[in-house]
Amino acid sequence: MSAPSRSPLTPSRLIRGMLALLGGTLIRRTRDRTAPPADYVCFAAQDWWYHNQAHSDFQLMRSIAADRRVLVVNSIGLRMPTPGRSTQVVRRVLRKLRSVAMLVRRPLRDLPNFFVMSPLPLPFYGSPLARRVNAWLVRTQVLAVSRALGLRKPVIMVTLPTAWDAVKPMPRRTLVFNRSDQHSAFPESDRRVIEVMEHDLLKRSDHVIYVSNVLMDSERDLTGPRAYFLDHGVDVEHFRSRPAERQPADLLRIPGPRVGFFGSLDDYLVDFDLLERVAVDLPDVSLVLVGSANISMRRLTRHPNVHWLGYRPYEQVPAYGSGFDVALMPWLDNSFVRHSNPIKLKEYFSLGLPVVSTDFHQIRKYADRVRIAADPALFVEAIRTTLREGGPLSAEALRESVLDASWSARATQLMTLAETPPPTR
Repeated sequence: MSAPSRSPLTPSRLIRGMLALLGGTLIRRTRDRTAPPADYVCFAAQDWWYHNQAHSDFQLMRSIAADRRVLVVNSIGLRMPTPGRSTQVVRRVLRKLRSVAMLVRRPLRDLPNFFVMSPLPLPFYGSPLARRVNAWLVRTQVLAVSRALGLRKPVIMVTLPTAWDAVKPMPRRTLVFNRSDQHSAFPESDRRVIEVMEHDLLKRSDHVIYVSNVLMDSERDLTGPRAYFLDHGVDVEHFRSRPAERQPADLLRIPGPRVGFFGSLDDYLVDFDLLERVAVDLPDVSLVLVGSANISMRRLTRHPNVHWLGYRPYEQVPAYGSGFDVALMPWLDNSFVRHSNPIKLKEYFSLGLPVVSTDFHQIRKYADRVRIAADPALFVEAIRTTLREGGPLSAEALRESVLDASWSARATQLMTLAETPPPTR
């Protein structure tokens, strides 16, 4: 007997699969009459299944899910990866397809009200017709899952501006634009198209939250009293220093002193020329890099003192960071970085690590805790000084400085804002 043929993955089959995966019992639970008064749908800038789960979207929604029902919609992208303009095209397309195949999941056993879905997007944002088709496709999938979960009029939070077309007609309690980055400055984005979406969200959102004072001040004419600064938090229990016997074996095999970085090694964020300068100028120091990269790492790993360990799950990151003698923030000087506020700074502080950073606006408020270098030579010298003398503050003082910056506290601030009627226009 011949094997049964498989039907292609169509939007209708995808939606039916999502609903079937949810299951009747799960749906009945989420429609319990004791459900919280407000629910949340978050259009995230990352994908739960393959990005770092330390990102603010995930951290805030996880904390909110302790009291509210939450649906996280994985990233629908800024553009379709294209050869010649995008890096690692095949890898990125395949990982997104694997994410879509996950349909709808409840990934955290201790948070039964936290759901993650991966809609099937068609991210061709340059064409008006393609934008309308993509918006309908994404919105239809999200609404189907939301209704199955009983999320009838949720707070909608948007981080990635390309979600605007899908969100615009959706019923909602309030719309919050999480202005975490200037996405139109992202080198692979369709800048003109993304700028229009960002502009519309800035004007039409009920609340706009920022992690960058520079970006917030530059957009005051569009947001007015709807702008709100919400600094990043940190999971202080998770980012607690581990003793040597609890650090990973592959890290312990690397000779000290260790100067390290954990996070995404993206060429639009990380200054690879600077990292190579560190490797060359400090040959007796091990440069340890933990994270996935969007370019070839051969230019760094050809140096014998560079150790690229690749991607490590969020659960393991603190154990790797605990083995660093100095933590690095080697950012490029570009518009994307100038309007950013890296989460990892507070994670380094929580681990008690001395930090050396390149100079950008948001880092200057931490000048009493970080050695900030204005050029590569000063960056290398700051590492030498830190290895010799330690950081400006002790490990205990660094950790103490972020104990009141938990993600739970930030989520409480967000809920208070999001569930409040917006200011009068």
